[in-house]
Amino acid sequence: MRRRPIVPPIAGRSGHAGGVKVLLRNPTREVEIPGPISVVKLLNTLELNRESVLVIRSSTLVPGDALLADEDTVEIRPVISGGATGERGRG
Repeated sequence: MRRRPIVPPIAGRSGHAGGVKVLLRNPTREVEIPGPISVVKLLNTLELNRESVLVIRSSTLVPGDALLADEDTVEIRPVISGGATGERGRG
């Protein structure tokens, strides 16, 4: 069985009680979910599609198989995609 990596807390960060602090955007809100919890399970709990959001901790993307501890704070941002406006390669 493959072990999931644990995302360690940041040294010197002031902790918080109650679970993983989750900062959500669109609409902006904050929730706490009991940890440890995997990113995939966290997103399932929040009824979010893994492919439509980014999970960020300390400016770093967190992989779906990572475990988050109660002391962690993550931000969940929607994926925004765009493309070129206009046609390329036409001459």
